[in-house]
Amino acid sequence: MKFQKLLMLTVGLAITLALSSFRKKRAGDNYPLYSGNDLGVHYLGNKTSFKVWAPNASVVKLRLYKQGDGGSPLSEFDMNKGDQGVWEMIVRKDIKNQYYTFQVLQNEKWLLESPDIYAKAVGVNGKRGMVVDLAATNPANWRSDRRPPQKNFNDIILYEMHVRDFSVSKQSGIHHKGKFLAFTETGTRGKSGEKTGLDHLKELGITHLHLLPSFDFSSIDETKSELAQYNWGYDPLNYNVPEGSYATDAQNGNVRIREFKQMVQSLHANGIRVILDVVYNHTSNRESNFNQFAPDYFYRKKANGDYSDASACGNETASEKAMMRKFMVESAVYWVKEYHLDGFRFDLMGIHDIETMNAVSEALHKIDPTIFIYGEGWTAGSSPVPEEQRAVKKNTYKLNKIAAFSDDIRDGLHGPFNDVKVKGFSSGAAGNSESVKFGIVASTQHPQIDYAKVNYSKAPWAAEPYQTITYVSCHDDNSLFDRLKLGNPGATEGELIKMDKLSNAIVLTSQGVSFLHGGAEMLRTKKGVHNSFNLPDSINEIDWSRKTKYKPVYDYYRGLIALRKHHPAFRMPSTVMIQKHLKFIETGDPLVIAYQITGNANGDAWKNILVIHNGSSEDKTIKLPTGNWTKVVDGERVSEKGFGKATTDLKVSGTSANVLFRQ
Repeated sequence: MKFQKLLMLTVGLAITLALSSFRKKRAGDNYPLYSGNDLGVHYLGNKTSFKVWAPNASVVKLRLYKQGDGGSPLSEFDMNKGDQGVWEMIVRKDIKNQYYTFQVLQNEKWLLESPDIYAKAVGVNGKRGMVVDLAATNPANWRSDRRPPQKNFNDIILYEMHVRDFSVSKQSGIHHKGKFLAFTETGTRGKSGEKTGLDHLKELGITHLHLLPSFDFSSIDETKSELAQYNWGYDPLNYNVPEGSYATDAQNGNVRIREFKQMVQSLHANGIRVILDVVYNHTSNRESNFNQFAPDYFYRKKANGDYSDASACGNETASEKAMMRKFMVESAVYWVKEYHLDGFRFDLMGIHDIETMNAVSEALHKIDPTIFIYGEGWTAGSSPVPEEQRAVKKNTYKLNKIAAFSDDIRDGLHGPFNDVKVKGFSSGAAGNSESVKFGIVASTQHPQIDYAKVNYSKAPWAAEPYQTITYVSCHDDNSLFDRLKLGNPGATEGELIKMDKLSNAIVLTSQGVSFLHGGAEMLRTKKGVHNSFNLPDSINEIDWSRKTKYKPVYDYYRGLIALRKHHPAFRMPSTVMIQKHLKFIETGDPLVIAYQITGNANGDAWKNILVIHNGSSEDKTIKLPTGNWTKVVDGERVSEKGFGKATTDLKVSGTSANVLFRQ
């Protein structure tokens, strides 16, 4: 009997293992992992190496073309099958600037002609790769390009901008409208003489420019540059190539590379680091380059075999699979080494697994420990990967030197993202103060936070403050000014401006990493539209005339940025330091938040700092801690020299942020 039971268990185990193996085989998980780092196309002058991973192919053809679009092949080759699923070919002559495609025969079916997934240069609309001499694309003095200084991640002030939005307005005074080269122009002015473009960014004082997707995406027809086409760019086509519609010539694969480098070089020379928004979590469609070499391997599937769709774009990539993980790591490293990028913002980072994100971080920080990585700690739909394995917000403490956006403070300030009619702290809605306080301490552990009352997070999720991106608006949803207008339909423009200034004053005086939606400093409006991903310039462009119209608002933002940069107490680098130096004061008022930062925190010149935020439209009288206090911020102005003294009671204006210091 024991023998029969043992036999049954053995057979059962064998069947289970066989079924497991079968499922893995169907999913492609048992494909060989290629251990080399030379996939793609490598130009070596008198020869060019072509190497692709197509583990289940029976034939792989390489075709060379004179043009990036149209015309017959100049030559065609059957590639050689190597080890670990790799196919390779060396063309032993100089084929610089020729275009190429691969085509795979698999299961007796020819897949589509396409570039390889590692393509570094492409023709117009990205349908063919290009053999590129990368060194020849370097602008003058590229080798001497250096990152602007950066001491701590907490010193970063991010400014999010879309390449086209930045310069396309007729009022921008910029020549290269909608192009990478717009970021190289200096001396540009609007109609009223205000600085625009690059000079504006320098004047404002931000440290990092976060560019919305600027790799090659699929939704813009690059052959029709005369048309005012628009897209945010969250529809990836060729991950390792700059977008052609942002170049002055999309037909020549060299131009977009050179001009992207010129942009980075210019920003670096002007003291600004560059972040690229990357979208490794999905492809623009299922006919992607991934599926032309290893069909379905790079994607997640549901139990029924359908494509999983945590991106809400029809598919999601499988970062946990070895070759997808390898691609993500090598792609990010390539952008840093070839384009001198300073960091990445990961779209829907919650789709990716923690192990892959940490592998990306490890590889990048070996190159430069100051590279900054952050992302959205959520998904747009359900994913088959268990949540505890994914880089969602609540798992941020498991991530190594990676930050996540805080929707907690965002919605605490302006109201929930999914109901624009509901108000937040900045527009006088009680019940949000604990969410705002949670944001003030950058989602870290603090003994004075009642986590049960925080809107979305019932526990701290950031191990250290730099892991929190503190913000109130970005390209998604309404601009801050529009959101406040929609949530407060009876408010005057003056009242809305107060709410706006209070919101970002809280962002810029909170711990963590500050993030600004480009144009917020001039009350950017998208005319009430919340999802403008493919709408005209008239909705999306930066209206530079608003800088003149709302100059006091701009000056207020600029002053807050300077205050943050000059006073390290607002950007403490550790949770322990925040716990030691930042103490909340019980106000007894659900719409007044007050706290002190004491003891020359983080080496600040000011011994004690008092911050008071009044979310009520009514003036309040606040009893001050003992001492002689100098006011440096109120609802109207920012002056580090001070513009008033207070010793006992302080009258705090309605809907205002207030900062005082005491030596």
